[in-house]
Amino acid sequence: MPPYSRSLADLVFEQAERFGPHSAVIAGDRVLSYADLADRAPLVAGALRARGIGRGDRVGLLINNRAEWVEAFFGVMIAGATVAAFSTWSTRGELDWLIGDSGICLLIAVDRFADNDYADHMRVLAPKHPGLRETVLLSGFEALTAGEPARRLDPGDGASAADTAILISTSGSSSRPKSVPLTHLGIIENGFNIGERQGYTPDDRVLLAPPLFWSYGSANAMAAVLTHGATLVLQSKFEPAEAIALIEQHRCTALYTLPAITSAIVSHPSFSRERVQSLRTGLTIGAPQDILTAARVLGAAQICNVYGQTESYGNCAVTPHDWPLERRAACQGPPLPGVEVRIVDADGTVLPAGEEGLIEVRGYVMHGYTGASADQTAAVMTRDGFFRTGDMGRLLEDGSVSFSGRISEMIKKGGINISPAEVEDVLMRHEGIALAGVVGVPDALQGELLAAFVVVKPGFAPDAAALAAHCRALASRYKVPDFIEFRSELPVTVTGKLMRRELKSMALALRA
Repeated sequence: MPPYSRSLADLVFEQAERFGPHSAVIAGDRVLSYADLADRAPLVAGALRARGIGRGDRVGLLINNRAEWVEAFFGVMIAGATVAAFSTWSTRGELDWLIGDSGICLLIAVDRFADNDYADHMRVLAPKHPGLRETVLLSGFEALTAGEPARRLDPGDGASAADTAILISTSGSSSRPKSVPLTHLGIIENGFNIGERQGYTPDDRVLLAPPLFWSYGSANAMAAVLTHGATLVLQSKFEPAEAIALIEQHRCTALYTLPAITSAIVSHPSFSRERVQSLRTGLTIGAPQDILTAARVLGAAQICNVYGQTESYGNCAVTPHDWPLERRAACQGPPLPGVEVRIVDADGTVLPAGEEGLIEVRGYVMHGYTGASADQTAAVMTRDGFFRTGDMGRLLEDGSVSFSGRISEMIKKGGINISPAEVEDVLMRHEGIALAGVVGVPDALQGELLAAFVVVKPGFAPDAAALAAHCRALASRYKVPDFIEFRSELPVTVTGKLMRRELKSMALALRA
């Protein structure tokens, strides 16, 4: 039965009443029941309200997959404010920009994650952002749960169904991430429908290794699980042996995966079908072979194929789990309830079923970008409310979506959208680089890899290792080029714009 709540604050209390002692979140050695979450999140909300944070304010979350992310998220929801979700892959420079663009007044951050010392980063960055009143590190998180709780707020103080619940950063056509606002109502209703397509019940335990700061994690997995009274099993950072152990230990019945994750699990020496025999369903993206591998090799026989993007709340089309496997592998399923998908030509004329064209989506989609990317809204939203996805595809006779590929310049590596301009910007920050062009090349494991073509300035010697090290110092690891090719010149138009089609051909020739 779907929840009655239309705000995520109300959802916490409704599900606590319905499911009480049942496990909501398992993260490491911590287990939060629905009742626990309804006790802990109001404490965070109370601390935020005591600091003057409420409706209209934004709170940054810079936390990996752990119980505190969920507690803090719902605490912000109860306080009536908005979460700005930041990637734990962010370098100091990237975090500096995200803080300024999001306009957060408080940041809750992990002290350190992987190679990033965020405690040190914030000592440097905090003075640069006068609007950021406080940073709470996880080492001091209990300070947010030591005061008086705030529960249901008076109408007008708490968030409404149409208010923005979370801002998620996603790479776009510019050199900076775009900020996508998603509402309470959209997350609850679209998330519930995603869970329905997977056949969730309160008995399901769902492994999530992809990060909660992605829409795939928060607006999709977390929403689908919690609206069904099921259990979300969090992996702090994906590692195949641990993922196998978590599935086995908690008898996970579903998982959110990507082709690279599936491949890493099934190729690991510790993998056996007996250890993951509890798996039944879940979500993945990829080519037909990726769906078949997840179902037949990994063993999630009822795995669902999906289509969507952050702007459409993570997914807008999902194959029903009880379809025949070959049918699930061949398309991305019908649009979710409340979602319309149409295919148009370059002039905007709607095309009939079977004809390939541009995919547009209406229904549970964002209303427009925020922050520095707000001026890109007009280019992606039609007058009648459809989102121009930048993807090619067709509608089948039964109404299912069949995704063909992207028409944009976006590169999708390991399930992550990467803007070529963003990587080029990092390359060009090296003092010896005169020009850089980045394109994606197909890869069986990652989907695509980053190929960079670079022209060095006079007096500088080409050094791929040094340039890669430069990129690693300034950008997240997934933005570091996989191939660096030095050229005396790059194909450009008369106005100096990179000719990406020619770059693509060059990259494919090198890859071959």
